[in-house]
Amino acid sequence: MFINHAYAADTPPTDLMSFLPFIIIFVLFYFMLIRPQMKQAKAHKLMIESLKKDDEVVTNGGVLGKVVKIKDQFVTLEITTGTQIHIQKQSIQTLMPKGTIKSI
Repeated sequence: MFINHAYAADTPPTDLMSFLPFIIIFVLFYFMLIRPQMKQAKAHKLMIESLKKDDEVVTNGGVLGKVVKIKDQFVTLEITTGTQIHIQKQSIQTLMPKGTIKSI
C-alpha cells in the first residue's frame, strides 16, 4: 500500500554523443601541445644536421662558442682562443648569427 513501484532507469545513450567530449579534448591536445612540439623537434633536428665549421652556437647550458670540428655525435666548440670543449650535438640549442662572439 505505501510502497511505490520502482521502475528501472533509462539507460544512457552509448552512441557518438557520449564520446564527443573525449574526442574534442584529444583534438585540442593535438593542436595545442603535440603538433607544436613535433614542429619544434623537427626544426631542431634540421638545425643540428645543418651545422658546419665556423658556425656560432649556444648550448643548453648557455655556453657560446664557435664550431671547430664536427663528428657523428660530438662537436668541438672553441669558447675562447685556445680553449676547446667537446659536447654532444643534441645539447646545441641555438644557431647564432655570424659575428655574435666578436660583438660581445
